[in-house]
Amino acid sequence: MATSIANKKDNFDWLIKILLIGDSGVGKTNVLLRFCENNFQQTYLSTIGIDFKIKSIDVEGKKIKMQIWDTAGQERFKTITQTYYKGAMGIILVYSIDDKDSFTNISSWMNQIKQHASENVCKLLIGNKIDVPNRQVSKEEGEALAKQYGVPFFETSAKDGTQVAEAFIAMARAVKANLQNEKSPNPSNPQNGPQQLKPNNGADEEKKKTGCC
Repeated sequence: MATSIANKKDNFDWLIKILLIGDSGVGKTNVLLRFCENNFQQTYLSTIGIDFKIKSIDVEGKKIKMQIWDTAGQERFKTITQTYYKGAMGIILVYSIDDKDSFTNISSWMNQIKQHASENVCKLLIGNKIDVPNRQVSKEEGEALAKQYGVPFFETSAKDGTQVAEAFIAMARAVKANLQNEKSPNPSNPQNGPQQLKPNNGADEEKKKTGCC
């Protein structure tokens, strides 16, 4: 799946790296599949290590190429996934509204960001699976947690697509604004060199996964 992007000025205006993190089983892979491919996998298989997809969108007249990394939530993969915090411009934290533990563990994921990501990385919180019964986390609880950390909040359904695109677009806008405030160079500028989208050796050795619900 690893590819390289040619640095043609007409390809994109900004290339941004986004990371999806959260407990195993909260639906990170299907959130990504819904956004990038308008698809949903009914069968649940845990993500192995890390994978990524590419999605280009138009934001305020600029073409944004999003390189979105889908990480494994299991403890045994943390050594692999932690290396991808470096260089991330945006991090989307995901919990499932029918899994209270995944919500409680957001604080632990926030600590991971603090330890391994850049200080000014953009963050966004998603409460996924609003289509399922047996809600364990209220919308108000999600909003309160997002307010506590000072981050945007969306409740989504990867199954029917509710608010998924809106969450990613909000993240793209925040990262774009952050880069412009820092006066960062245009990542499509040839002087920055070709962008190689390739997982590290540890991830390469793992088989590619399918979706999670």
